[in-house]
Amino acid sequence: MTKKIALITGASKGLGFEIARQLGQQGITVLVTARTQDAADEAAVQLQGEGIQAVGLQLEVTNAEHIAETVRFIEKEYGRLDILVNNAGIWVEKPGYEGDAFRDTFEVNTFAPYLITEALLPLLLKSDAGRIVNQSSALGSIQMLLTNELAQRIATPAYSASKAALNMLTAYWAQKYKATKLKINSVHPGLVKTRIGGDKAELSVEEGAKTAVRLAVLPEDGPTGGFYYMEEQLPW
Repeated sequence: MTKKIALITGASKGLGFEIARQLGQQGITVLVTARTQDAADEAAVQLQGEGIQAVGLQLEVTNAEHIAETVRFIEKEYGRLDILVNNAGIWVEKPGYEGDAFRDTFEVNTFAPYLITEALLPLLLKSDAGRIVNQSSALGSIQMLLTNELAQRIATPAYSASKAALNMLTAYWAQKYKATKLKINSVHPGLVKTRIGGDKAELSVEEGAKTAVRLAVLPEDGPTGGFYYMEEQLPW
């Protein structure tokens, strides 16, 4: 049986690295991407040390040439892509940030997944079981922001809006490709102990990766066009 090929963005550490690890433990070849080649290679070597087939690729998600080079590499080496996990993301709305927080957030959290997915769709459609997983957040749920006290307390405009827009892309692609074998879903990982979630978060990265991994290997009769946390479907 041909091994599945998975690409995970922002996979040198945190949730992305753990998603790559859990997919690799299922015998899937994981393409581990990071902003620098050194970081990608370091993550790949660590996974290889655990018996996982991993390849490090430089992919700064806002860099058009990196995206094009990634597509060329996958086309040449594998001829298809089975799983895409759009994991890379930022949350920069904090005192001291010197950039344009709103614009920068959308560049990474929304524009990049859109451009990467559109570039890789021809390869995903060549798979017998193509899967796209978009790493979103409950803070991108309009209904939860209107009704959930915790969401109201911690939400920030750029991060929440960028994830709401990513959820719309999930719904758009799911409808556009509903007649194919491709399945596209969004995931809320929970409040995870990562650079974004902080040390006081309730979930480990191992727990936080579970939903994305489950959606990445959905069976043929699995759902598409949904937003999930663990086994629960969340409101848009």
